[in-house]
Amino acid sequence: MAREASLVKREACLRNRYLLPLASCFVLLAQPALAFKIVSPAEGATVKSGQTVTAKVDLGDDSGIVKVRYYWYGELADTLVQQEDIEGGPPQQEKIADDRFFQKDSVTGAPVVALATLVSTSEQNPPFGGTLKVPKDAVGPMRLLAVADISRGRLGTRSVFDEVIVKVEPEAALQTIDFETDKPLQLGRAGQSSAYGHIDSMGKVFELPVVGEFADGVTRAISSPSSGTSYQSLNPKVIKVLPDGMLQIVGNGKAIVTVANRGKQAQLDVEVNVNDEPNEAPVADAGSNKTVKAGTKVKLSGLKSRDPEGEALYYAWSQVRGNKVPLLDVNNSEASFQAPVVSEKRTYRFKLRVTDKKGADSLPAYVDVTVEP
Repeated sequence: MAREASLVKREACLRNRYLLPLASCFVLLAQPALAFKIVSPAEGATVKSGQTVTAKVDLGDDSGIVKVRYYWYGELADTLVQQEDIEGGPPQQEKIADDRFFQKDSVTGAPVVALATLVSTSEQNPPFGGTLKVPKDAVGPMRLLAVADISRGRLGTRSVFDEVIVKVEPEAALQTIDFETDKPLQLGRAGQSSAYGHIDSMGKVFELPVVGEFADGVTRAISSPSSGTSYQSLNPKVIKVLPDGMLQIVGNGKAIVTVANRGKQAQLDVEVNVNDEPNEAPVADAGSNKTVKAGTKVKLSGLKSRDPEGEALYYAWSQVRGNKVPLLDVNNSEASFQAPVVSEKRTYRFKLRVTDKKGADSLPAYVDVTVEP
């Protein structure tokens, strides 16, 4: 009731701002957040790699919070894997090491694992916040996810979250960049079958890992265009440059791929020798964004995904925004999850990629699910 009354007052203030005393509006609009929220660092803030920042949260109307865990993720990092701490002991490092081999990014294949950069309680200063370091090897957009555990007595705990995206810039200058792969790069070989998942094939989409050596001695992954990297193929009839820094095999022959970032360049010779059977890449369709109520079963549909040749598709769903939810049927055309309890609107983002039987991949497709209380 108090939350509803506060919202009504705020809306009335905005509608009648010319009739009400200005000071009254300021008092109403300056009230605390209605739900758990990160207030520092601010959304869109620019921070430095390795910098120590102070995390602050507003608990809003969420009562019973016992601790808050903070995680750093790349802007579109796959599979949010939470690792719990042993009560009164160090993090489960061995479990984390094991999970590195099982949780892989669906585009790059890189291991993705979440290790809390800070676990804070009411005893910290500021309460449920504190100092945390921006990853020293970060560059470009990063998400700071804060997960608050709320005690419900005998019913256990539930979680609420908030997240902000900040821009990370290294203070050190970029000295050199290079492709982190075999040189020259050879894709496929003559006479091989183009069975799904076995070899490179016509239409296959892939990412070339690119790293930068900075003046502070830190090597940073800069494959993403959001980190300032651009790509060019000198033979687009063999290797085609796609959005998001991904490449696609479109023909046999030789090509040179050039990468540039912060005034530095590198080149990679690529030779493609795959089955020349014509094949167009499939198109992923993750469906329309939707808004649902907490507690409802949510279905994610990739049924509108298609293959130009009409072949069957392989599906891969993953979560790339929001606190982790148990996602079911991630390799089916339709995945699902139970919308969690939230105190205020929260957005969960999911990614879908599809692959045809010849091994050609789609570009990622995304869908946002907004969960309301």
